[in-house]
Amino acid sequence: MTLSVHAAGIIGLVVIFIVGTLRPINLGVLALGMTFAVGAFVAHETPAEMYRGFPVDLFILLTGVTYLFAIAERNGTLARIVEGAVRLTRGRRHLIPWAVFVIAAAPAMAGAIGSAGVALLAPISMRLAERCGIDRRLIGLMVVHGAAAGNFSPLNVLGAIVLQAVTSRGVQLSAWDLFVGNVAYNLVLGVIIVFVFGRRARTAQGDGTGADRHDASAIASTPADWQFEHVCTVLALAAVAVIALGFGLSIGFVALAVGALLQLAFSRTTTGAERQIAWPVVLLVCGIVTYVAALQRYGTVDAVGHQILGMGTPLIVALLLCAVGAVTSAFASSAGILGALIPLAAPLMLQGRVGTTGLIVALAVSATVVDATPFSTVGALVVANASETERPVVYRGLLAWGAVMVVTAPLVTWLVFILPGW
Repeated sequence: MTLSVHAAGIIGLVVIFIVGTLRPINLGVLALGMTFAVGAFVAHETPAEMYRGFPVDLFILLTGVTYLFAIAERNGTLARIVEGAVRLTRGRRHLIPWAVFVIAAAPAMAGAIGSAGVALLAPISMRLAERCGIDRRLIGLMVVHGAAAGNFSPLNVLGAIVLQAVTSRGVQLSAWDLFVGNVAYNLVLGVIIVFVFGRRARTAQGDGTGADRHDASAIASTPADWQFEHVCTVLALAAVAVIALGFGLSIGFVALAVGALLQLAFSRTTTGAERQIAWPVVLLVCGIVTYVAALQRYGTVDAVGHQILGMGTPLIVALLLCAVGAVTSAFASSAGILGALIPLAAPLMLQGRVGTTGLIVALAVSATVVDATPFSTVGALVVANASETERPVVYRGLLAWGAVMVVTAPLVTWLVFILPGW
């Protein structure tokens, strides 16, 4: 690919965000249009080549999960689950975000990909936040960073990818240090999230303790009766979790299949559930990912990485690699980005010019904490499962937080993990 292709691709990305910010048009539409413009007139790709970047797996995941939980919401099952969860809190509303964080981390630590746990937890957590008067952005971010905390468990696929990529190049890495460093970073972010968004809620409601007691009494209503279809729906949700997490099957396909069976069995109370699928979010995320996949296909990310390696100063190179990982992973697969950047960082590690563990932890954290953006899989799941009225606020909140992560994560991880080992 020539330099003009890389330049056109980067310019196109900038144009997408400028136009999408200034005009009320879905970024996914702009991204798909730019994929065609750059692909056809600059990269000279065929439509079949352009289609290769469309994230079918992500499309199925978002569609299947929001369809299944739309059914659970329409027939009243989700409301009953949330009521049960509220009663278990016994009025301790301040503990709910941390409970969500821990529950989101558990599947990832046990080996599930982060999106699988978020797909099952986000719909319930967002409804729980509505029921208890908790900021939806607070709960959404705690789900995202809870899942991120478990990303580099020795049992997790991301942890395995990183360890394999490093050790295959003759470099030793402590899996424990990688895991603990990532957990610690996300825990600190969790504290910041609770302080920032929890403080806003308390300011709006007055005294926090009094608000908690008021909400607890308000939500302690008489529990609704459970009917046969509600029990069947809960069993169906549990089956999706077991099949997808236990057997590694596509959670999107499983959710679509189970949702279809539920709608066939209880058509009277689930009619129109497919209209509640968050199609604007699906279009947004799939469009952006398709365009970023085109940039990866053109070799633009690799070209930028190689340009950075030629800059010479090891500490600056390490910082810039973390920055590239954060920016690109905000729109693309974290596993794919890490798989591409670790080989680029290998010369620094082999020469001993930068500490191996510190560099890998910084790269891993920088490439995953940015998943809070609405363009990532887990961020999109949170936005898609917000209520229609709350969705713009949640979208803007995650977009702003994700932007902060893109800017701060490379610098902070560089200062904390890389610089001390220099």
